[in-house]
Amino acid sequence: ANLWWVRGRDRDLLIDSGNGVASLRANLPDLFERDPLLVLTHSHGDHMGGAHEFGDVWMHSAEVAKVETPKPGSLKGGWSLATDGSLEGTALAVLPPWLIDAVPYAGYDPAAYELKAATVTRELAEGDVIDLGDISFTVLHLPGHTPGSIALYDERAGTLYTGDIVYDGILLDTGEGSSIPDYLATMQRLHDLDVSMVHGGHKPSFDRDRLQKITGDYLAFRG
Repeated sequence: ANLWWVRGRDRDLLIDSGNGVASLRANLPDLFERDPLLVLTHSHGDHMGGAHEFGDVWMHSAEVAKVETPKPGSLKGGWSLATDGSLEGTALAVLPPWLIDAVPYAGYDPAAYELKAATVTRELAEGDVIDLGDISFTVLHLPGHTPGSIALYDERAGTLYTGDIVYDGILLDTGEGSSIPDYLATMQRLHDLDVSMVHGGHKPSFDRDRLQKITGDYLAFRG
């Protein structure tokens, strides 16, 4: 998963926290000169696994319980999941045997991986503003992938951080808590949104033209 760091004048923002296999604080100490605000786009383990390292954690109210009392996690892959294709229709996502391709130290056992609980210090909702001093983000509640999926929108710069709501790859809309009707409404909203750059939870960033292609294909396929 992608993690995004925004250095503000008054405060730093970390968007998502990875799977927690390796300590962010221990391995990236230069980023932590100031204690950041962590905003979780949703509660899946590859985005919230490192949240326990942070004292100020914000996320949508619909998924707080899944972070504060997480289910046992797993790094095992090797399975296939029928999903919608955000590009040209139905596709099959085939995962590798393990969902990591490196270990944090010699002898690390990926089979022993487990998610650690974190404390959510603020519950977010549609329209909330996150102010870093010289940069501010508006919270957009965009369910479909999960009930509490959120994106952070810097309207002034036209920048959007989307987690797993949309990225340039196969979008998952059939998992636990997913809703295709909600996803259709979300994709229509994103299709019409005035953005210049999208930073997703996976894959490289992309521009508005690509966003409209991805959302348009999804609407045509699922709608």
